[in-house]
Amino acid sequence: MADQGDPLAAGAGEETLERLVEASRTPQGRARLASSGALGAALHCLTHDPAPAILPLLRLVRNLCAGDATNQDAFVELGGPDQIASILLRDPPAPADVVRAALQALGNAAAAGEAHRSAVWARFFPTLLLQVARYHEPAICDPLCMVLDTCCSSGGGRQRLAELCNTETGLPILLEVITTARAVAYKGDWLYWLLCKVCIEEPYFPCVFMGLDLLGTLDNSIKCGSVHFTIDQTFLLEVLIEYLRDRPKDVSIISNLFALEVLEVLKKASSLVEFTSLGNSDLPTGCSAVDVLGYSLVILRHICAWENSVSHAGDSYVDSLLSAGLLQHLLCLLGELEPPAIIRKSMKNTRDQSGPSAAARKVCPYRGYRRDLVSVIANCLHGRKKVQDEIRQLKAIPLLLQQCVVDEDNPLVREWGLWAIRNLLEGNLENQNELSEFQLQQPVNTPEIDGIGLRVVIDEKTGRPKLVNV
Repeated sequence: MADQGDPLAAGAGEETLERLVEASRTPQGRARLASSGALGAALHCLTHDPAPAILPLLRLVRNLCAGDATNQDAFVELGGPDQIASILLRDPPAPADVVRAALQALGNAAAAGEAHRSAVWARFFPTLLLQVARYHEPAICDPLCMVLDTCCSSGGGRQRLAELCNTETGLPILLEVITTARAVAYKGDWLYWLLCKVCIEEPYFPCVFMGLDLLGTLDNSIKCGSVHFTIDQTFLLEVLIEYLRDRPKDVSIISNLFALEVLEVLKKASSLVEFTSLGNSDLPTGCSAVDVLGYSLVILRHICAWENSVSHAGDSYVDSLLSAGLLQHLLCLLGELEPPAIIRKSMKNTRDQSGPSAAARKVCPYRGYRRDLVSVIANCLHGRKKVQDEIRQLKAIPLLLQQCVVDEDNPLVREWGLWAIRNLLEGNLENQNELSEFQLQQPVNTPEIDGIGLRVVIDEKTGRPKLVNV
């Protein structure tokens, strides 16, 4: 391949184009091609060559714009956005592999800086981006997320993000992305980064979540009794959970509005689920109302444990959650549940139970529901004396102690219960003194103890439990 002159001036056959595409895969190759004007020639050919040449030409433009400042600048200066737009506007619509390469070229060019992002956004938002989003193709979803996330980063990114989440302009694009990602089971990095920016770091979770509800039809929702959320809403919550769980260090900040809105989702879901049928499966259960209930709890657990728990206003968003009634709501849901199975089996008379009668007690709608409730409470307690004191004042210490047992329907609930008690007592003499005064009213006998011929009884003199032979 010659380094001088226009490499496409004499007309490029398929073999020549493939050699150029291959050469453009390396930084050295991109630099050589930049000096020979290959990008300008490729852009010119895009609107003149017959259709079969479009795909290799787009791949060449894409590669040339991958991290090479000279080519990225030339892309904007030579009208690259308009050339790409002309391809997407053709009738009949371009095939998915052509659209994919076009979006990758746009994303690579936009990565160069604010001027490049602004040029791409001005030409493609919202009409052409919405047109592309409606392809509903897995091959297109990833580069589309790349373009959206890149354009909404740095410089004027926050303004463009606001436009993207505006219900009258950009929100339909974002909703199409989410519904397509759910339908094709796509969970790539660009989707994670985009949705984290939109929902977790910036205050747009409510409009996106509600938009998915309005977009939902009977075809993409799962009914649970007379209530349903859309499966696209559950998919969104699932993606946000995975990001908070797997990439907590990538989260720069958590929006106060996001935390509060997830609490509202929890309250709504908990008011809709009936809690009359014991769930025997983990999340997802296939009932979207139950899944939203569980996913909102898991999100709250993660954000209450996030190290840099500070909102945009500089206040602790956990404090905002507590002020909005998070702790009281969790304790209410936990108190309404029937006791763990191991405790129920050991009770001789259900009339000894405090609170609602046994017949009125609710059951876990999915496997792990009790554990998730306890885990959020445990994380709220960590290092927060105000929460420690409130647990004592609400006389909820016995309720938390009741969770420190093995429960087959709630894996790890014992560990979360012990973590909650540890956090409840740490540095709090009032709670420590109150706990020391508790007396065991009734022994709990486990199958393991029964299996070796022993039984737990209360010593009449000391009031403490002891083991005796059966």
